[in-house]
Amino acid sequence: MIQRTEPFANGRSPLSGSALPTNRELTVTTDDGVALAVRDTGSNAATHTVVFLHGLCLSQLTWSLHIDRLVRRYGPAIRIISYDHRGHGRSQHAPMNTYSIDRLAEDLARVLEAAHVAGPTTLVGHSMGGMTALGYLARPASGRPIDPAGLVLAASAAGKLCCRGLGQLLGTPATAALRGAAEHVPEQAMKAMLSPLCVTLSRWRRNPPAATLASLAMDALSTVTLATAVGFLPALRDYDQYPVLGSIRARTVVISGGADPLTPPAHGRDLAGGIPGARHVHLPHAGHMLPQEAPHVLHQAIRRAMNIDSATEHDNAAGATTAATPTLAGAAS
Repeated sequence: MIQRTEPFANGRSPLSGSALPTNRELTVTTDDGVALAVRDTGSNAATHTVVFLHGLCLSQLTWSLHIDRLVRRYGPAIRIISYDHRGHGRSQHAPMNTYSIDRLAEDLARVLEAAHVAGPTTLVGHSMGGMTALGYLARPASGRPIDPAGLVLAASAAGKLCCRGLGQLLGTPATAALRGAAEHVPEQAMKAMLSPLCVTLSRWRRNPPAATLASLAMDALSTVTLATAVGFLPALRDYDQYPVLGSIRARTVVISGGADPLTPPAHGRDLAGGIPGARHVHLPHAGHMLPQEAPHVLHQAIRRAMNIDSATEHDNAAGATTAATPTLAGAAS
């Protein structure tokens, strides 16, 4: 249902010359009764829809800059859907046994259906959000309200998380122990026990991956419940969507960071090698938080996946101010 409607910031799109579209805050309830907080910007009459999917322990705020850029460039020609995964942001918490990639993929299908998304659509996923997109594409055709025309996967993976980088920790007994503790130990007690460990690791300067993990852990402890932070770990440990890669027909851009300890570049190479026609953009010095570390590159990747610039610019040529289209940065393969 629609909770409220609020106008976007006053202004006009430089490309279309028209007033910027409004956004609407929606609540979409899943079939197991979890309320998801959804923001819908634009209208069903838009030329293209972009759906943003955030990572673990983050929220749809991950995409604020990117949404603003797209809206200001394309105006009413674009519709944007963003939402908080279950247990994240303003969405409702759920039982830990529902914290799985398959369940997130089902939630995505429900959001697309409830928002009546139709026509050309691009899915943009960061980290676990990209895994959610792949989980959605692995569903049978009857379980997919739309088949995306475009796909952007940033710092994501198709599986093998236990084999690379810090993901190898998922294969240790600590994963089961943390999940078990989260189910039985009070939230504040667990945070009190883990916080000193995170601070200690963050001061271990000779091991940047450890410092990165500590920073992510601290952020997780402050923005989501412990149940959410550790509830997805077994699902990530067992996650495998390699079989679906060869069947993907969307225009795909894969972005990886050479300094990413959570989803090292090998994951990006696997994605780009397995998805027919995929473009791989590798940023040697970037880490895991690509939406913030490399927003310009990600913006270009979204525009490439959308593939609407020529048609939109032609339709709005009269009186429009059009920026030059930059090429994708990074070493592409």
